[in-house]
This record gives sequence, structure tokens and C-alpha cells, in this order.
Amino acid sequence: MAGSAKKHCVAIVGAGFAGFNAARELSRLVGATTEIVVINSTDYFLYLPLMPQVAGGLIEPEHLRATLPRRLRKTRFVLGTVNHIDARQKTVSWAGPEGSSGQVGYDRLILTAGSVNKLLPIPGVADYAHGFRSITEAMYLHDHIIRQLELASVATDPEERRARCTFVVVGAGYTGTEVAAQGQLMTTRLARTMPGLTGQEIRWMLLDTAPRVLAQLDPRLSKTADRVLRRRGVEVRMGQSVADALDGYVQLSTGEKVSTRSLIWCVGVRADPLMEGLELPTDRGRLVVDEFMKVPGAPDIYSCGDCAAVPDLTRPGEVCGMTAQHAQRQGKLVARNVAASLGTGTAKAYKHRDLGFLVDLGGLAAAANPLNVPLSGLPANIVTRGYHLGVMPGNRLRVLTDWTLNAITPAEATSLDVINARSVPLDPNTPRP
Repeated sequence: MAGSAKKHCVAIVGAGFAGFNAARELSRLVGATTEIVVINSTDYFLYLPLMPQVAGGLIEPEHLRATLPRRLRKTRFVLGTVNHIDARQKTVSWAGPEGSSGQVGYDRLILTAGSVNKLLPIPGVADYAHGFRSITEAMYLHDHIIRQLELASVATDPEERRARCTFVVVGAGYTGTEVAAQGQLMTTRLARTMPGLTGQEIRWMLLDTAPRVLAQLDPRLSKTADRVLRRRGVEVRMGQSVADALDGYVQLSTGEKVSTRSLIWCVGVRADPLMEGLELPTDRGRLVVDEFMKVPGAPDIYSCGDCAAVPDLTRPGEVCGMTAQHAQRQGKLVARNVAASLGTGTAKAYKHRDLGFLVDLGGLAAAANPLNVPLSGLPANIVTRGYHLGVMPGNRLRVLTDWTLNAITPAEATSLDVINARSVPLDPNTPRP
């Protein structure tokens, strides 16, 4: 800090799409006169939309991570998990990864803590399901799928072979649909290299209580995704879900029992539990904010992204969805609004213009509607991957190289063998058996 001390301090909790973009924009606007403290439990920003391709073995895990200290040079980065916020004293406390702790005072606070796996009160799910919200979970799922086929190829019990070759995905939104699509392609590739699986059915099931795949999208895109999955042999079961999960099988809501060692939980997300402990108004777990992303009754606190119920001005009475597209835009605008509160610029209400939706279905298949123009097949694939490369904060060349190499040479499908099930519990409060 050259010259004199900076006048203000802005603390940002979380560095996902909202927090990362808020920090970058705020650095640009008031970085010279304001100390910006970014507190995050990891030292990287994770590009979540491409995680299904990590599980499918198409992208190296490190290529979806952008180093925060390097990308946010004008901020003070703190590696830690926020465990207490005192709105009256205007302080944020955190715990470090190796027993350390700390506290910082703030003039403005931006809460962008994001979201965690959404749990439902279904017996056994917390014990036997695999989540899909972190890079660790994606890496674990990649290894788990490979391990199941390897063990199935040498199993002598037909029932064990059948269970290890059956993969049940719950949730047919973006994540679940892409996980099922990428996973099915990977197991098809793998099975061809394992003589012990000759003639063995590799079964993928996609379940959801919704009436159709990708229910939040245009019906034409939904039909495209449904058609691609069914053509590959994925069992698309709409109007169904898991009623019970046990060791070695799941029971569906229809009463059917399915033998499996792989229950993949992609039913959605919920706001980080930190929001519930703030003694501030919440809406289904998300912090209540106004259209400027300010917390009513706490004028120095702002919030956006998955952890905030930002009003959707294009749909009166509703709040914005928990998507990366919203979080990224809200992060940039909340930085401008905070800067305005410090005397730089003018605050504006958040009102988005929908840019469309993109779903990568593996191979050359995709479904997209950029600017409400429905696309499928190769054109959708080009648009989808081009969009991802355009908005990623780094590692674009590395991701493009991964795609190129895997298009012209067979992907090496081997497990890292460094992550076990106990390291990735669906519910951190429920240890795995």
C-alpha cells in the first residue's frame, strides 16, 4: 500500500462466480483507495459448469481451477472458512485449515458464500449417495466409476456384476443430465477395453420427479436432451425418484428395487448454512435482499449469488434462479453498487437479460438456445464450448487442449486413487458407514 493507508475495507465472503467477479470488479473500481479482503475456504475459483467433464475424464481437474491470489492481485486473500459475522460490531471471523483463526473489521460486507448439496429426507441417501458440488466430488466420482467397472470385470457373482455396472443419477437438471451423458460415454469407452465385461449391460438411469428432462428449459431443448440420452441407452425415468437407499441397492418411488453401488445425487443445491445463522431475514435459506442486493435493515451488508434471494424484476414476485449466469452478473453489479456507496459511481438495480441456456451432452451432442435461438448437435456443441471458453477466468488454452486431445486420441481412463468415500460425504454431519 503506497503512500497513505486506505480509507475503507470491504470484506467478501466466498469466491465462487459471484464473489470472484465482485472482487475483480471492485478492485478495478476502488482498489486504489479501498482494502478488499476475500475470504474463501479454498485458494482457487472453480468453474463448476464443466465439472461433469472432469467426472467423464475429458478435462483435467486442475484446469477448472483459477488461483485466487494470482487472479485477485489487488485484494488481500484469506484462506479460511467464515464461522461468525457480527453485524453490529461489523466484523467477520474465520477458521483456517490448520487450526488458525482470524477476524477482520469491515465498512462494507459482501456475502457470496454460494451453495451446498441439497438434501431431502430420504432414508439412506446421506449414507450411500455421492454428491456433485465440489471438484473433490467430481474426482471421486470419476475414480468410483472406473473402480466399479474394474471390479465388475473380475466378479464371479452375476448379481454383483450387475450392481457394479448400474449407475443411478437422481436429478435431471443441468448437472444430473450432463453427469449421466458424460458418465455413459465414459463407461462405454471403458467397457470396450475390459474383456471381462464382454456382453455385460452397462446400465445408466436418470430419475426425476419432474415431468421431463431439463424441465426449466424450452421444451425443444428438453426433447433434444431426452432423445440423445435414450438413443445411448440411458433409462430416462421421469416422475420417479429414490424412496430408500441401502447398502447395495436402492428402492424407487414405484416400489422397484435396483441393485447398484452408485447413487449419484444431483437434485440441486441450497444456500450455504452460514446464512441461517446471521439473524437476518431469509427466504428458503437464502438471504433476503432488495433489487440493489442490499440486506434490508443492515445497510452495510450486501449479498448475491446462490446464497441470496435477489428479486427477479423480469418476473415480479419471484427471485432469481441459482445459476452461474446470475451469480456472475450479480457479482459485477454488486461491486459497482458497493463502490457507489463509497462515493464512486451510481448504484443500479439488478435486472437481467436472459442469454439462453447451454447443455453439453458429450461427444458432439449438445442443446443450446443462445439469445433464444434453439440449437442442437454440432452447432450447439460449438456454441456451448465457445461460451465456456469465453467466460472462464483462466486455463482456456489448457481446456481447449484437453478437448482437442480427447477428440483425436483415446482418453486414458485411470483412477487417481487419492480420494475415498469418507472424504466426500453428501452431508458433512453424517459420517459414511
